Amino acid sequence: MNFASFSIHTRSLLKLAYPILIAQLIQNLMGFVDIVMAGRVSSIDMAAVAVANSIWLPLILTVYGLIMALAAIVSQLAGAKNYSAISEQTYQTAWIALTLGLSIIGLYYIIAPIIYPRIELEGNLKPLLFDYLQYIVWGAPGYCLYLVLRNYSEGLSYTKPTMIISIIGLVINIPANYIFIYGEFGVPSLGGAGCGIATAIVYWAMFISMVIYTYRSKILKKASLFEKFYWPNLAEIKNILLLGIPIALSLLFEVSLFAIVAIILVPFGAEVVASHQIALNFTGLIFMVPLSLAMATTIKVGYAIGHRNPQQAKDYTLYSIILGLILALFTATISVVFREYIAGIYTTEVPVIALAANLMLLASLYQFSDTVQVVSAGALRGYKDTKAILYITFVSYWLVGLTVGLILGVTDWIIPRIGAYGFWIGFITGLTTAAILLAWRLNVIQKRVANTYATAT
Repeated sequence: MNFASFSIHTRSLLKLAYPILIAQLIQNLMGFVDIVMAGRVSSIDMAAVAVANSIWLPLILTVYGLIMALAAIVSQLAGAKNYSAISEQTYQTAWIALTLGLSIIGLYYIIAPIIYPRIELEGNLKPLLFDYLQYIVWGAPGYCLYLVLRNYSEGLSYTKPTMIISIIGLVINIPANYIFIYGEFGVPSLGGAGCGIATAIVYWAMFISMVIYTYRSKILKKASLFEKFYWPNLAEIKNILLLGIPIALSLLFEVSLFAIVAIILVPFGAEVVASHQIALNFTGLIFMVPLSLAMATTIKVGYAIGHRNPQQAKDYTLYSIILGLILALFTATISVVFREYIAGIYTTEVPVIALAANLMLLASLYQFSDTVQVVSAGALRGYKDTKAILYITFVSYWLVGLTVGLILGVTDWIIPRIGAYGFWIGFITGLTTAAILLAWRLNVIQKRVANTYATAT
């Protein structure tokens, strides 16, 4: 490996990745602010927000995964200097996003009246939960359309708007929460459900801000969205969906795996569940680092392929993985050295801290395989090879990871059941399997692309 080349490539990757990382962390911070501000009303309000988020986030993340296809499409078109097609593809993705956003609203009003009478929850938890969801769904179209503009901008290797708009969202989120949770300026006090209205307002504010930014940006003028309007094109929409649906489902597989494990652990007691959630929350924050790098890798690889430079795409992939592993060494060291202190931030209960710290020790191991698998998946998106990601993540997470977790966690087949530890060993096994298979698939695709270009020349 040429160190000078590595230095140049990594600087370029970090320039793209750091605004995405900051944006992802800010969005996590918004969720944290919601829970804290609702918790100041009552524990029931805090629980309502937490449960509502556990329903809402997998849904909106699935939509996010689908729209992520646009970044790969735009980056390849930008590499080929086909800027007029970028505008058309962005409009077609926007039609998909608008349809999904409106469908989420309709879905709530169809399902909620059916399941509301059948759910039994303590005190005011049920009305607060459903009120929150009723309010937040109205922000879905705005957020879906914002994601389109975000991926359009990122696909053009311009990631700073993502960071800036996220900061605007946080600035709006805090006072909006204050007004609707506690009832200020003549607004009735809605408790935790008020977070739903505040978040919906933030979603629309982010979309409107992104429209203004896109319109005024000189950098984005080369692929302007405002020179020509495009009506839906079913053939183009189908192609986008074929690329985006596997990404969406692979994200859903990963998110749902962690959610189902939390449910399986409930019989082990509140302390085990709390420890699991603490370790999961912290590692989720750490995961933003390789995820941001993976998004930057998608952009760089896509641009190189569009520019008909497969060697550059291969170089960026290799250097991204190396950089990711270096960063993983740093984050894993922090996880190991400060694990008890980190757990203590979440709780004061000694048994919970002890178990959470041990789980974080296991989590420090899977950060390396997690980095390889997420960056490899990011590179494959840049090559527009998304079906393989879907199959590999399903096999790795659900067939391998969950199976190992169930065998070690709840059965005595191999060793006496070890509860949460077993499932975290399952996570390590699943992520390692995904890392190996995705790296293998990446190698196959790189050779195929290189041969294609060699034959063409």
